[in-house]
Amino acid sequence: MNQAIIADMITAIHFGYVIFVVFGLLVILLGGALRWHFIRNFWFRAVHLTMILIVVFEAVSGISCPLTVWEYKLRIAAGQQNAADVSFIARLIHQLIFFEFPPIVFTIGYCIFGTAVLLSWFLIPPAKI
Repeated sequence: MNQAIIADMITAIHFGYVIFVVFGLLVILLGGALRWHFIRNFWFRAVHLTMILIVVFEAVSGISCPLTVWEYKLRIAAGQQNAADVSFIARLIHQLIFFEFPPIVFTIGYCIFGTAVLLSWFLIPPAKI
């Protein structure tokens, strides 16, 4: 399979990861207020919490996201040196999930968001298995 296509697929997976983490918290908070039972599903909540904790760990440890690194290496191997070389969808996703800020801004943001997810675990606890 073409390396550029694989890079696009990784970009889509990365986008899905971000969407699940961000909107997952919104759904948990809204579901808690509206008493939706599915938001107390232990596995949904455990996966959601684990995903943001991985992001927080990477940020605090100074580790680059493996999906970002993998995509970057594939794009270089495919000869896609700049944004003009990538597909429209990949460019759109990049504009939605990547921003130019100092790393500390992201680290603080991830830690705050991770804290919010952790608090939601206790304030709107999942059902016991």
